[in-house]
Amino acid sequence: MEQARAGEAGASPPSRPHAGAGVPEQARGEHTHSEPPLPEAPRLVQRHSVRGQVLEALRAALLGGDLAPGEVYSAPALGMRLGVSATPVREAMQQLAIEGAVEVVPNRGFRVIVRTARELAELAEVRAMLEIPVMLRLARTVPSARWAELRPLAEATAAAAARGDLATYGEADRAFHRALLGLAGNEQLVAVADDLHRRSQWPLVSPPATRRADLVADAAEHSALLDALVAGDLAVVQSLVSEHFTGSGD
Repeated sequence: MEQARAGEAGASPPSRPHAGAGVPEQARGEHTHSEPPLPEAPRLVQRHSVRGQVLEALRAALLGGDLAPGEVYSAPALGMRLGVSATPVREAMQQLAIEGAVEVVPNRGFRVIVRTARELAELAEVRAMLEIPVMLRLARTVPSARWAELRPLAEATAAAAARGDLATYGEADRAFHRALLGLAGNEQLVAVADDLHRRSQWPLVSPPATRRADLVADAAEHSALLDALVAGDLAVVQSLVSEHFTGSGD
């Protein structure tokens, strides 16, 4: 007993608690040896950001005709043009393949789909079957003030059309239609319609609606439609939405 007490008296004082106290040594070391360090997370975010930027750049190139229908492009070559590695380009191209804009060519890259006039007409018909009934129903139920709120979106399409900016017009056009259908409160409807709309925008070999005058005319239909919706003129609304699809396929 005395010897034990003597040992206790001469023992070093207990050390102060420190960060990680109470955590078994093995648990504290697991992060070092078996888990990725925390700094990896920002790099993952950055990678997704780069892939998203590449995807948007390729979509704009498709809309603007910079990527020609029928041509094959390799991920490394496109990566050099965009100033990125081939990996985010390849990932973006895989997404575009899902969207029906390109197809995979083994050992070569990706071929831009050639969208025929018949295919575009079929897409326009499906979009009309989906969107026209919804727009007519909304025309009877949505207050005029809500339609007036969409005016800036219509003006954005007109501005892009006046510049002849195909890529910007394509995005603005889809944003306008998404906002219209969004008033129905059906997210699935908006997603399906937007996918059909995007597929209908990929260029033809000799696209008929690339002239600035054609874009301006299409954009003018957006403003005219809003005017009719605000005024509650259902007959004009029905005429405009029908002509918008059958006339331009927009």
